[in-house]
Amino acid sequence: MDNLTATAFKIRQDILDTVVNCKAGHIGGDFSVTDILTTLYFQQMRIDPLQPKDPNRDRLILSKGHSVEALYAVLANRGFFPLEDLKLVSAYGSKYIGHPTTKVNGIEANSGSLGHGLSVGVGMALAGQMDQAPYRVYIVMGDGELAEGSVWEGAMAASHYQLDNLCAVIDRNGLQISGPTEDVMGHENLEARWTAFGWHVIKAAGNSTEAMNTAFELAKTIKGQPTVIIAETIKGYGVSFMENAAPWHHKVPNAEEYHLATAELAAKRGAAL
Repeated sequence: MDNLTATAFKIRQDILDTVVNCKAGHIGGDFSVTDILTTLYFQQMRIDPLQPKDPNRDRLILSKGHSVEALYAVLANRGFFPLEDLKLVSAYGSKYIGHPTTKVNGIEANSGSLGHGLSVGVGMALAGQMDQAPYRVYIVMGDGELAEGSVWEGAMAASHYQLDNLCAVIDRNGLQISGPTEDVMGHENLEARWTAFGWHVIKAAGNSTEAMNTAFELAKTIKGQPTVIIAETIKGYGVSFMENAAPWHHKVPNAEEYHLATAELAAKRGAAL
């Protein structure tokens, strides 16, 4: 399958199956970030599942690590480990735990403590700059975690060192576990804030693989400063009753909801083919 949109909806079905099987997960944020991760792993990043430690590989840190089910599903579909392993997510004794861990093939850094991913990525990008290595570093953050001060410390350092091999993505779905992001800790105007911190800012439709692909291509052309893509997404994207609904931040579908969601995802995948 070479259609990224169809691939993304297939991956959402894998996420849905995983969450239902393990009876846990963050399906709303998983679905909002799926198109971003699919575009990166299937179109943009220089990676080889058969050589996961290639020193010149591109790196990705999922700073919003609670959406690990999406990352697991993308990695499995990309060939980093068998699809069958998705049944082991959150199982007793399994390495596929509820946040990213380097024990899993293809994962670059442990994450999930919100606000840390960007600073870790700055270190990776700075190392690449010092070594004159060709790799790029991608950081995927949630909009809720921008309330963490460590994000802005990392942002200052990235600009100071002119890390043009660093690209951050904000999954701007507008919701977090306690409600609308702007009610919890307002971030507008994000574009002005990141510009003030010395970043090149790109706004894109985060649930469009085509728009995200265009944004990532543009980011590669930016020299002398890091780039942030503000990806405007819908939490729960792809399943109508999950979209823009805060309770689906952390909720497991029942049998009826599972079948309704499966039907919707199958229809959208078919339409994309």
